[in-house]
Amino acid sequence: MRILILTIAMGLCFSTWGGDWAGWRGPTGQGLTSESDLPVKWDGKSGENVLWKTPLPKGDTPYSSPIVIGDRVIVTLAMNKAPEHHVLCFNKNDGKPMWDTPVPPGQWILSDVRGGYGAATPASDGERIYALFGSAVIAALDMDGKIVWRKDLPRHDFDVAIGCSPFLFGDTVILQADMVKKKSSIMAFDKKTGDMKWEVMRPEMNFAHSTPTLVTIAEKPMLLVAASEALQGVDPADGAVKWSVKAKGDTVSPVWANGVAYIDSGRGGPGFAVNVDAAGKGEVAQRWMIKNVPEAFGSPVIVGPNLYRLQGSGILKCYSLADGKEVYTQRLEGAAAAVSPIATADGKIYFASSGKSYVVKAGDKFEPIGMNSLDDANYASPAISDGRIYLKGVRFLYCIGTKK
Repeated sequence: MRILILTIAMGLCFSTWGGDWAGWRGPTGQGLTSESDLPVKWDGKSGENVLWKTPLPKGDTPYSSPIVIGDRVIVTLAMNKAPEHHVLCFNKNDGKPMWDTPVPPGQWILSDVRGGYGAATPASDGERIYALFGSAVIAALDMDGKIVWRKDLPRHDFDVAIGCSPFLFGDTVILQADMVKKKSSIMAFDKKTGDMKWEVMRPEMNFAHSTPTLVTIAEKPMLLVAASEALQGVDPADGAVKWSVKAKGDTVSPVWANGVAYIDSGRGGPGFAVNVDAAGKGEVAQRWMIKNVPEAFGSPVIVGPNLYRLQGSGILKCYSLADGKEVYTQRLEGAAAAVSPIATADGKIYFASSGKSYVVKAGDKFEPIGMNSLDDANYASPAISDGRIYLKGVRFLYCIGTKK
């Protein structure tokens, strides 16, 4: 596979295989793609720009998002009544099923299945697929669906369900395992064996369901970790906390650009922008605060000078990243606030799901350029690969692309 080195205008550098969307929120973990000219209109009834759709097995918690690796689309599904976990693979080009691997469940039996067993999005390095399920089990599969290793998490005192997703750094798979009863930690597993390489306990942190964001600051990698009472900078090599500032981020992945990081809890309450010293000296301070961000489990996206946050009831808020002032407010009727948007290199923002989707131009004025529906609403966020959008519904997996 060809190696693609990309530099986003926001100042973040990253590398990945060209065309892959290998984990939660894509190559940057912030919903950004270098691709452009994606379709802005599609329709489930007429089939406009729906290149294929393939049935999905019935799952009680199909909330995890798809990933795309080479010629394969990977999804996970889970059943609640008797915990059952599956990793499924489909051909990227025509949607035909390639394999379906059951993963034996772990030790945690949920008493509250609102979050269910299948919220976590898988991750892949092109050699293996790493899948986390809500019964507190993580597994690695090869690209043909064979289980390479499977490990029970050492503790499962999560709040209601596991909402974080695994992500990869070097030779490790890292989990932000924030829990109740002062048992929070960040843990790293060896990618090849599944053995625990390190774990840093975080007893001062309460539960959280967020996934950290890997950024580069002063030419060094750093995890932005949204915790129950803080935004933290964490060394991904060993889990050491480099800095911490008071904030609140229970479910939302941090976004970062131009030396400013933003989080809110996703459950309602204030939103926080934090100055992150680009020189890497560990100097951080709150830059501005939004007093109240309504409940919305999706994460925001930054494009140019603005932060875009889809809030509850489909309210899109655009804020200035520099000072937090509201640029505009617009209702996107029927848009799912639990779905995280993506932004393309040509200045479009996709609030895209298997239900109702909107495409808008980035800028200081609200400019809609697409409103679409597949009538198969779900909480999964989109994956982007080679000019196509992959959307996971409750009943079908969809491939959206320009029909020629």
